[in-house]
Amino acid sequence: MKSHSSTLLAEVRTFRQNHPDVRYVDLIALDIPGHFYGKRYPVDMLEKVAAGSPLKLPQNAVLLGAQGGLFKIGDYCFHDGDPDANRRLVPGTLKPVSWEAQPLGQMLITSDGTEAPIEFEPREVLAKVLERLHRKGIHPVVAFELEFYLFDKKLSDGLPQFARDPLSDDADDQPNLHIERLSRFAPVLDDMVETAKAQGIDITVITAELGPGQFEINFGHLEDGLRAADWAALFCRSTRGVALKHGYRASFMAKPYLQHPGSGMHVHVSLYDAAGNNLLAAHQQQPLRHAVAGCLELLPHCMPIFSPNHNAFRRLGGTVNAATRACWGYEDRDACVRIPESDPRNLRIEHRLASADANPYLVLAAILVGLEHGLEAAKEPIAPLNEDRNSGADFPLEMLEAVRAMQHQPALREGLGAEFVDVYCENKRQDHLAFQQEIHAREYRWYL
Repeated sequence: MKSHSSTLLAEVRTFRQNHPDVRYVDLIALDIPGHFYGKRYPVDMLEKVAAGSPLKLPQNAVLLGAQGGLFKIGDYCFHDGDPDANRRLVPGTLKPVSWEAQPLGQMLITSDGTEAPIEFEPREVLAKVLERLHRKGIHPVVAFELEFYLFDKKLSDGLPQFARDPLSDDADDQPNLHIERLSRFAPVLDDMVETAKAQGIDITVITAELGPGQFEINFGHLEDGLRAADWAALFCRSTRGVALKHGYRASFMAKPYLQHPGSGMHVHVSLYDAAGNNLLAAHQQQPLRHAVAGCLELLPHCMPIFSPNHNAFRRLGGTVNAATRACWGYEDRDACVRIPESDPRNLRIEHRLASADANPYLVLAAILVGLEHGLEAAKEPIAPLNEDRNSGADFPLEMLEAVRAMQHQPALREGLGAEFVDVYCENKRQDHLAFQQEIHAREYRWYL
């Protein structure tokens, strides 16, 4: 059997043979706010890393705020000497980049699987949750769905403009689900899909959503939860690049228009044992009910993950299919946790609360911890919306309140890691306070 390094080395050498014009490869990882950071490596140096040479980046790069600044979080950033931490290459992720002006490659890197993983790195947090579930004989199968908006490439006084219909040159300002919108925007959408497939991502269904210039992309189901989250992260990166190439901006911003629907990240999760039996379907679906109860119990404490910024909280309530309470239901898109109609083999939950700009590794980790908590507590959930339209539990609708609810929740601290929870909550608190340090023109209109 080939060693890990020899497999990586073969991957790099095959890539170089297939793409001889590529001189540099971006080595990238997702930070806490969900942005990629990393380094651009000459491809010959990448071959040395694949062969076993160390790959180190600053540990605190993971802690960057939404605007790239560093916050004082415990002893991190300003009292730790800004140390390097080892990363490793993620096998199977070295792919060509087609949206840049010059030939380029990209490859995911991570600290999980190294001698000293970074406890607050998003991919490492998910890796630990998945490893623990596997030890318990629980094997998730996961599929993401992502909504996003297309805007005109040029902003107007800093504000987004509707995407132009490439056939009529009119603004796509009529929210609808008409199939013709897929045809009118086919050049950019087709390029997004083909580019994603070149990254190894399985794209399935494409939908023209309710908002003007809004679309949804579904990914295939995966038995590898880490790779499912990788797909979601990489799709966001490639989609923004492809949109710019076609004269648009693509954004996964949660609520770009107050009067139109926001963009969500929907996550389908089913749970199987080692023999391939659906755990949620056993005993007349009693484990499904327990899993739902656990999700709903922890949901109010996970809001900084599901709604990771000020704008994301704007998405909740007031528009189509965005709940303002922790609730569930069968075939009900108003529910945070929806149970799609399916046969026992494919029985699953669809978690619909997270915004499209949330960190996919952390969203999936939080959902899985909720499911795990529910299966172990074996409690009955509240009534589904199908039985009581008023059923549901309140959750925070403002960041500072949400951070307080998250930081000291015992099941989350145990399930996601206490160090991660403390770091994440402080990062979100500091980011939110930094966002408030600007006086908007509306304040002068109201109070001057």
